[in-house]
Amino acid sequence: MLRNIPMLNPISAAWNTVARFDDYEAAQRAVDRLSDDGFPVGKLDIVGTDLRLIERVTGRVTTARAAGAGALSGLWAGLLIGALLALFTTGHAWLGVVAVAAGFGALWGAVFGFVAHAGTRGQRDFSSVRRLAASRYDLIARERTVDRARAMLRDAGLLPENGGPTLR
Repeated sequence: MLRNIPMLNPISAAWNTVARFDDYEAAQRAVDRLSDDGFPVGKLDIVGTDLRLIERVTGRVTTARAAGAGALSGLWAGLLIGALLALFTTGHAWLGVVAVAAGFGALWGAVFGFVAHAGTRGQRDFSSVRRLAASRYDLIARERTVDRARAMLRDAGLLPENGGPTLR
């Protein structure tokens, strides 16, 4: 349930903005510094605005590459199953059990990888990595702690002496 998570109203969030950062790492450093200085960081939120999805294409996926990736995954699964089955063997037979299970795992993984990729019929024959990014990150304080947080960040040199809440 989400009862324990307070929802932020955009208007009240603007009133409680401690600082605004251009990147997440800077906001994270500020929270880490506040934590090190004893601030109750459970009363802080980092809110990213203007979200965008970034998908970096990492390469082309062919049926052979999909089969190879499936074989590698199947190999690990086969090794795990073989190791578990080898616990119930005696002598040097455990090595044979592990090797046979790894071989079957690689074979089945290759078959499933090939079939799964062939089933897409070329609609998505590339690999990629996705991430969310925001154009800015606001550090929000709850329960009337904004002034204390600002003062602590200013003392730590992470906020300008007389500037507003924007950090670049």
